Amino acid sequence: MDASGSWLDFYVLIGYFAAVVGFGLYFGRYASSTKDFFFGGQRFAWWLIAFSGISTTVGSYSFVKYSEAGFAYGISSTQTYLNDWFWIPILLLAWLPIIYFQRIQSVPEYFERRFGTPARIMATSFILLYLVGYVGINLMTFGKALQSMLGWNVYTGAFIACVTVTLYVYAGGQTSVIMTDLAQGVTLLLVGLGVFLAGVWHLGGFDSFWSLLPLDHRFIFSEFSAPDRFSFVGIYAQDGLANTGAFILMNQGMMMRFLALRSVKDARKMAICWILVLAPLAAITVSGGGWVARALVENGELQTTASDSFVHAARFLCYPGIYGLVLAALMAALMSTADTLINAVSAVFVNDIYRPYVRRDAGDRHYLWIARLSSLLTAAIGMALVPVYMRSGTIYQAHGMFTAAVTPPIVMAIFLGVLWARFNAKAAMATMAGGGALVLLSMFPPFDRWCIAPFSFGMGPDSYDFMRALFGIIVSGGIGVAVAFATKPQPIARIIGLIAGTQKDAMRMFKGDGDINRTPGRSAWLRVREDASLESSPEDALVPAEAMAVMAANQGDLIYVCDRRWWLGGLHSSHLRAAGIASDDCVHISPQAMKNAHFADGNAVYVEKLF
Repeated sequence: MDASGSWLDFYVLIGYFAAVVGFGLYFGRYASSTKDFFFGGQRFAWWLIAFSGISTTVGSYSFVKYSEAGFAYGISSTQTYLNDWFWIPILLLAWLPIIYFQRIQSVPEYFERRFGTPARIMATSFILLYLVGYVGINLMTFGKALQSMLGWNVYTGAFIACVTVTLYVYAGGQTSVIMTDLAQGVTLLLVGLGVFLAGVWHLGGFDSFWSLLPLDHRFIFSEFSAPDRFSFVGIYAQDGLANTGAFILMNQGMMMRFLALRSVKDARKMAICWILVLAPLAAITVSGGGWVARALVENGELQTTASDSFVHAARFLCYPGIYGLVLAALMAALMSTADTLINAVSAVFVNDIYRPYVRRDAGDRHYLWIARLSSLLTAAIGMALVPVYMRSGTIYQAHGMFTAAVTPPIVMAIFLGVLWARFNAKAAMATMAGGGALVLLSMFPPFDRWCIAPFSFGMGPDSYDFMRALFGIIVSGGIGVAVAFATKPQPIARIIGLIAGTQKDAMRMFKGDGDINRTPGRSAWLRVREDASLESSPEDALVPAEAMAVMAANQGDLIYVCDRRWWLGGLHSSHLRAAGIASDDCVHISPQAMKNAHFADGNAVYVEKLF
């Protein structure tokens, strides 16, 4: 079947490319510092980051990967999105408070504070390998998608993706990434669900659609240990344990999304909405095209392969122009993960290599320039990896093989480091080095059979790419636990705020002076005034006494001042300290804070006490 579409579809796709780049470049004006470039100024509302984050969750490989699995295996293609439950309490109650209140800018920085410099260096190597490798997978998938849709060479499509994404990441960093991914997240959810619903309607309703699916396509989970490449236990080990753990704990791109939020409370709201609402919708969005394509094939209306199922089903169901919008949604998924990863690599390079070891005392403008330069270099390396991944089989296999091999040692190091006070520097180094060496050894015959077969639940060699994740988690964790028990623990005073159970201490450290004020209060609605008397203390604000009472705030408390226009999602806002009482009914802030928050004198704002 020809999936290239009409000239109208082509113009819609080109228009979408231009709009995304223009959108991203426009928000580049908000990136005036490394804090803006990497963390978007830590100003955004939870709902904005939730929708923006879902376009990263629905990555460049997702439409192709899960539609392919949905066509071949049915409803069980969603099981990857149902494997996150184990990690959510760790994320909400332990990891988020640690990274936010300790002002940790990167995963390797956490390793240095928790375990020391050697651990940071080793963690940096693992993180960069993971992120840069992921960039290559994303660009390869983009190329394959354009080959299926337009008949272009894979490398041509990958190069176009590389240039397009790099343009707006270079200009605006995290702010551009967040705002473009917000638009792309909404687009891909609407269009992906639209293709599925259009297919169900075309087939005469849900009952007709369901009856056309083969019986073995109607189960939410695959068989426990069959088939080798799509068994429940293999997917749970690779996706539920290793990949989800990596996505939540070590993926610098997602960490930067959480740190772009205005507070830990908003981060928790975002995570809950993401897991309970948006992820299930995303599961249908990315798999539905494959389900509908299989039903159309069974009905004798379509001929396609599993890898082309989403594109061919969309071409069959959509009118010219609408099909172009579907292609644009696929491009949205393709670009929205690549931009996050490129920005994340830039953050790790600047914060964990360049700043501490190359040029320690340069100005922020210099580091911003290096961040942009490293974005270009990351995209180039990712492009160079495309031919390597082209040697793999399916995208599902390439992705599973990569995450199972790279992530287990460092995921276990973070997991044990966050939850177990006795887990010390020697144990962390042994977990990463020993676990990494054994996982590497298991990739070569005959060691692959010796290492992984005992963990494969009777499955054959085709399962090894997935079950390597379980092997890596067990041996890495086992080494770490053994070394931790054999060596002395770190003094508890040294790791306060860096382990679960010390969050209140971390909050006190974050606030600096004064006790934590957790008395419930309401937001105060005021107007903002520029006050030159605060020029020497740009982080301070003067707040009316009545507003302080409404918020149940004390002098010295941290506050958040935000434009009342909720649809901006916190884009115009600032974190300040209530340093004194204003003489009028306005909140007074410094000229520098006015500039950073993009306020105009007299803007209507609301003021919220944090703690």
